[in-house]
This record gives sequence, C-alpha cells and structure tokens, in this order.
Amino acid sequence: MHPQNVSSSFLIATGHIRAMRGGAQSHMLTASDGHAYVVKFPNNPQSVRVLANEWLASSIGRALGLTVPEPAILYVPAELVESSPSLVIRLSGPTLKCAHGLAFGSRVISGDQVFDYLPDSIFERIDNRQEFIGLFALDKWLCNCDGRQVLFCRREPNPNFRAHFIDFGYCFNAEEWTFPDTTTRGIYARRCVYQDVCGWQSFEPWLSRIESFDLLTLWEIAADVPPEWVEPERLAQLVECIDARRNRVRELIAAVRQSQHNPFGAWKEQQP
Repeated sequence: MHPQNVSSSFLIATGHIRAMRGGAQSHMLTASDGHAYVVKFPNNPQSVRVLANEWLASSIGRALGLTVPEPAILYVPAELVESSPSLVIRLSGPTLKCAHGLAFGSRVISGDQVFDYLPDSIFERIDNRQEFIGLFALDKWLCNCDGRQVLFCRREPNPNFRAHFIDFGYCFNAEEWTFPDTTTRGIYARRCVYQDVCGWQSFEPWLSRIESFDLLTLWEIAADVPPEWVEPERLAQLVECIDARRNRVRELIAAVRQSQHNPFGAWKEQQP
C-alpha cells in the first residue's frame, strides 16, 4: 500500500517523537493532521487484535459521551520506519522494526500539566470525576481485563484537572475475544472515585446509554476496522457479542456490589 493509495479516512504518520511505556511498546508519532498520536503497531507483543480493541472501545466510549482521546487509524510509511532507528519493538530475542502499514493511534493529550497519578486529596479538583462511574460501566460491558488507566490534564488558568481515559487494548480479554467476567475487573485502583455512588441513579446517563446503544452504530464503528487487523467474520461475531452484553451490565455491576471487592461504600439502597 503506497501513501497515494491510502484512504482519505486514514492519517499518515510523518515523524517519530519517542517510545512510550507499556506492554504494547507504543511510540509517539506526528501525523498529517498536525497532531501527535500514541501509536500501536500490528506486530506489537500483545497481538494485532489489540488494535481493533482500541478502535472499537475508544469509539464506543466517545459515543457514550466519556472523555476518551480521539482514536485514529494511521498509515505508517515504510520510509518512516526505515529512517527512524528508534522506531523498534524490543523483545526477549532480536529487536524488531515496527511494522509499516495501518496502525492504531490515540491522540496525545496536551495541557500545561499532565499526570498519570493524583493524590486522593485532589480528587475534588477533577472536573469530570463522575465519569469514573461511567467508565466502570463501560469496562464491565466490554470486559476490560486490564487495570483502568487515566491521565489527568490541567490547562491554565483553570486550577482543576480533567480525567482522560486511555488504553483499551485488553477489552474483550485482549486477543482472546472472550468475556471472563470477574468481580475484580473494571475497578479503578483509587477507590475514592466511587465515593459518590449511592444507587443506580449514580450510573446515569451512561448506563441507559449503554442499554440503548444502537446496533447500527456498533456496525458503523466496526466497519472502519481494517481487515489487516482481524478477519471480517470474526469481527462480526465480536460485534454480536458486544451487542448481546448490553443488557447484562446491571447484573455485572450488582455482582461487584455483592462481592468482597465492593467499592461502593455509600450505596445503601436495596438490590433491584
């Protein structure tokens, strides 16, 4: 695939900035729209399917109204890979060059201050802290089998932060595309974010949006997944599974509340 033949819906990677932390060994690249993206490549150590997972879950999260960085499908030219000695994946064996072709990108969050951790004492200064509850419902729906990752961004002159929810590669149990639901999954490590949960109404509007999520919208999101990332037939099966789970989210949340891992200490109402 040559850049001239790349679909106009894809961005083109134009430069390498640096390697990122994490098991997928992402890299930060500049793109043809002038923005920077954290990019996962098809030959990442976690499997090519995590690219499809990122696209599907990020797009669904944004459709629910949650603060998720804008996802993109980037074409990475072979010339960029060859001219960037640091654009590699380091395994236990030989170092590999990142694969050229279509990759997943998450737009880099910019601000005067960006942190991946804030102390509990600053929790009240997170403008969209209620979204942690919506993310909990989303992670249960999509069976995110990894810890919830968040970046906190502050822009002058606002003294408060905004939470941006990142890294959805382990939704659907990573490359397995199974749904091994457990009560421990989906809970953010800093449980103070759930201190305002006092009943089912605390999960709104996100829970209702999940339960009414249009199957046509799911198909439209999935239609953009490149066939290089997953066989179309297998992707169709995954979409059907995602749709079928919409009406199980309350059950999954209730199971967490009834477990020894219950993070909802202020929730006193009876089970529905």
